[in-house]
Parts: sequence; C-alpha cells; structure tokens
Amino acid sequence: MLNRVEQIRADEKRYHDFIYEHHVLFEEGSWLHKPVSMIQGTLPSLLDIPNVRVLDLGCGVGRNSIPIASEIQKNHGKVVCVDLLDSALTKLERYSQTYGIEHAIQPVKSDIAAYSFPENHFQWIVAISALEHVSSVQALTGVLEKMKRATKEGGVHSLIVNSNVEERCVETNQRIEASIEVNLPTKNMENLLNKTYRNWNVLTQTVKPLSFNILREQKEVRLTTNAITLVVKNERPQGDGWHE
Repeated sequence: MLNRVEQIRADEKRYHDFIYEHHVLFEEGSWLHKPVSMIQGTLPSLLDIPNVRVLDLGCGVGRNSIPIASEIQKNHGKVVCVDLLDSALTKLERYSQTYGIEHAIQPVKSDIAAYSFPENHFQWIVAISALEHVSSVQALTGVLEKMKRATKEGGVHSLIVNSNVEERCVETNQRIEASIEVNLPTKNMENLLNKTYRNWNVLTQTVKPLSFNILREQKEVRLTTNAITLVVKNERPQGDGWHE
C-alpha cells in the first residue's frame, strides 16, 4: 500500500501525464498555453548578462523554460530544468528541439529536495506551483535555504506557491483529500516565506484565490487555492517589504 506522499505523487503523475499527452505546449486549451505573466517582468533584466544561468524547478514540458531559453540563448545563457516525471522531460527535450534551443536547455530528472544545488551559481530561480510538492514542511524549508545559497548576489527568485488547497468532487460536492504534499494555511505559508527571505528585497508579493476543475481518476474535481506570488532579489531590502 502506498503511503500518503507516494499516493499524492501517483495522483499528480496521472494528472500531468494526461495533460502532457492531450495538450500541446503554447496551444490554447490548458494552462500550457503561455508562461506565467511574472516571467516577462524579470526576463528583460537578464538579457545583457553573459552566460546567465537560470534554474526552473518543476519545469514540466517547458512552459516557462522554453520562452526563457529562447531569449537568454542569444548571450549564451542556459536553463537547468528539474522535474521528476519522465513524461515531462521527454516532452521538454522534444519541444526544445522544435524551437531550436536544445543547446540552452539542460534537463535534470530529480525530486526537487534531492537536487544538488550548486552554490552561488544561478542568477534566476523559478518555481511555479512546485515547492509545495516536496515531502514535508521541513523539506520545504531546506529547499528554500539551498535555493538561497545557489543564488548569486543580485539574483532573483520568482515563486508561485499554493496554500490552503481544497479539492471537492464536482458531482457530489464532497470534499476529498487534496493531492498536495505541503498544504499549509495561507498565513502559515506567508510566514514561512517571510522568515526565509527576511534579508532579501521583496519586489512583488500577492495572494490570489484561484479555482479550476481537474481530473482525478476520471472524476471531475474542483480545486481551490490561495496562490502566493513572490518575487525577491538577493540584495538589501528596500521599503517595508514583508513584516514578521
């Protein structure tokens, strides 16, 4: 019998395998349609940096990695793309070839918590709906600290972290256990991030309620979440930022 984390990851694998198989990157019809909006806000600041290094945690098939690589390759930049799913990395390699940027993409199969973060290496780390899928709060705290050590001075972290996630069967409205490993109340997740980045400059911080339907074992499920968007820079804080 699978334990809780194993069951969640099996559910997530089925869901993502289905999405990657039935939807094409950058075509309308799913969340693969385009990169998240905050990517475009940070990307211009990296274009003049030679050999810029970017890390995309939970990269999937390249929704964010491929647009980033397409721009930074002009100055010999590279995106390290970490994901646990074979289906994601196989599609990522194919899409990178399709868009002619395979030399700027470095796929790595790994659980995020098990990835060997090189110290003082990246100018930008991106993690979109990924960090909450480590095995525990302790693992999340450890990953965040390793991310910080892996970031050069002046580097940026662009994060979307889900919190207070709830799943309900659409047909019955019955609440089911959410398939997410670290499911903290929003305030608790904010406090964890606040403590982690207390010495960094907060560029953007928002909390946005989201609601959408997904499939779980061929049943339609309504997922609701408070998505925390956080963009922070490895430099002395300016202004008020977040408070304890």
